[in-house]
Amino acid sequence: MRLRAFFVRIAFLSLSIAGVVEVGRAQAPTAWTITGARVADGTGADLHKANVRVVGDTIVAIGQEPPQAGDRTVDGTGLVLAPGFIDVHNHSTDGLATDPEAPSQIAQGITTLLVGPDGSSPKSIADYLAARRASPATVNVATMVGHATVRQQVMGDDYRRAATSSEVEQMATLVDRAMREGAMGLSSGLEYIVGSYATTDEVVELAKVAARHGGVYISHIRDEADLTMDAVRETIAIGERAGLPAQITHIKLGTVGVWGKANEVVALVEAARARGVDVTADAYPYLAWQSNLKVLVPNKQYKDPASVKEALDDVGGGKNIQFTRLARFPQYVGKRLSEAAAAEGVSEVEFFIRIADDEVGIIGHTMAEPDLRAFYQQPWVMVASDGGVANNHPRGAGTFPRVLGRLVREQGWLTLPEAIRKMTSLPAARLGLSDRGRIAPGARADLVLFDPSTIIDRSTFEQPRALPEGVRMLWVNGVLVWRDGAATQERPGRVLTR
Repeated sequence: MRLRAFFVRIAFLSLSIAGVVEVGRAQAPTAWTITGARVADGTGADLHKANVRVVGDTIVAIGQEPPQAGDRTVDGTGLVLAPGFIDVHNHSTDGLATDPEAPSQIAQGITTLLVGPDGSSPKSIADYLAARRASPATVNVATMVGHATVRQQVMGDDYRRAATSSEVEQMATLVDRAMREGAMGLSSGLEYIVGSYATTDEVVELAKVAARHGGVYISHIRDEADLTMDAVRETIAIGERAGLPAQITHIKLGTVGVWGKANEVVALVEAARARGVDVTADAYPYLAWQSNLKVLVPNKQYKDPASVKEALDDVGGGKNIQFTRLARFPQYVGKRLSEAAAAEGVSEVEFFIRIADDEVGIIGHTMAEPDLRAFYQQPWVMVASDGGVANNHPRGAGTFPRVLGRLVREQGWLTLPEAIRKMTSLPAARLGLSDRGRIAPGARADLVLFDPSTIIDRSTFEQPRALPEGVRMLWVNGVLVWRDGAATQERPGRVLTR
């Protein structure tokens, strides 16, 4: 035993000499001081020039003090320093495993992603979060538990009906487990096939479970077209009856018949908030949405010519529907439905019916700018992408710079401090992330340094993955992950739970 101890000690000392282990002295945490930048603290307050000092993963000082000896110093003159952006609707659930560097996300200034949206999440929240801890990404990640995911776990393929009370109890057990394992709340996609058959009462019962754990309810509501008002009322009712915060995700008016009615939606939400219902929304800065072909036909009669014609008329015709995935006709990916139908020598309705049974991805160019502006100017609407790693909609690589470059700088819809608030402290508060979303002593050092005069999106519908410009540096938990157009190869992202 003495001989073994001798060799162990010799090995340990050898590592010390090699610099792998320092005997008797802990390595000092990295310290940064960003000097001279205009600070947007995330609260919506006016920008002010200050030096910000970070030690390890924490902001320790904000003021005029010069850097201390040994600090890594960054000159922020002419730039804006803000909290890292928090994306509360992100589809990188699998993408963080396949592309953990996530350049399309960090190039935007995003430091935290909320995945598991639209009712679809990992089946096991515990396993998913364990995998993210074992193999960190550049960004922090949190997840929702999906209503459709638990619904299909309980009902299998027999989901085209209302659930029984016993089935709802089984779903509630799964939601409870997911919340205990670290989910931030319940997401739903009531316009999508699995969730669409659920009653309001079913969703309320599951939302009550999330409420007991301090969770939030975030919903792709039941209709974003002609029945939007009813769908908004349902979302408000779910939050009110279940007693938890509710969020309308990617709030929009997606068909011709409801264009110009944003003020009616706003009035519904404002009335609910006035009586104490905690309801908010998020939006992406584009006039086009991304989904599957079937979502166009609310009555699910995908082979009925009259239903299909009504659906296409509702969105202004096939010229407004662009294909992103079309396995049997790959030559039409990127083309409009009207173009594909003409090339095939058939009507738009006939071509729709021909591909109705396929897995078809689409982008719908069916929204009006005045409605988007009306939503963005509400103080309770935050910025979110509905994008993610390897996304084929330009929002996946462009959302946050687009807001700062186009909606703030070019169009003046929002002030810069207010836009930053919608990207930082507002989503942080919604998710209960008390130590993120602000630049304040004691907050986690998720920070983005950008040039307000040049920041802009470069992704388009033709080149949806083109990276934006203007983000100079990005820190996640005090570690630099992006610098002047390139990732640093560091992966300091953490799993965030309530």
